[in-house]
Amino acid sequence: MTKRPPWDEYFMSIAQLVAGRSTCLRRSVGAVIVKDRRILATGYNGAPAGLPHCDETGCIREKLNVPHGERHELCRGIHAEQNAIIQSANYGTGISGSAIYTTHHPCSVCAKMIINAGIRRVISADDYPDELASELLAQAGIPVVVLGDAEKVAS
Repeated sequence: MTKRPPWDEYFMSIAQLVAGRSTCLRRSVGAVIVKDRRILATGYNGAPAGLPHCDETGCIREKLNVPHGERHELCRGIHAEQNAIIQSANYGTGISGSAIYTTHHPCSVCAKMIINAGIRRVISADDYPDELASELLAQAGIPVVVLGDAEKVAS
């Protein structure tokens, strides 16, 4: 009999697969929004629909040597978490009370969107250098689970 993966690992593996669609030159990120163990939306980082992607135009943040976690407004791409939230809005899918699985800890812009979207849990596979994001999520009472940490929690 095949061993079934725990729910958190299962949904994170899907987020990692979604990240494979990314066109970002710096970091491939995937996100999956889940409620009641059902996938509601997915997203990956890349340029807005119909516009040239960074793998075609180059990365302005890279050209300017902008450190990771800073000056998000310079990027032409939309983050994976943002795309998943936008996808749910476009298709009329309510995500309040859901969890978001993301391959990297959300930035502060995504953290604010997660809070206002009513997402109640963040599960990430990797960290991201944005202390404000962690502070905002903590203030909002949204637990952040980094898979592999001792406090790994089943969904």
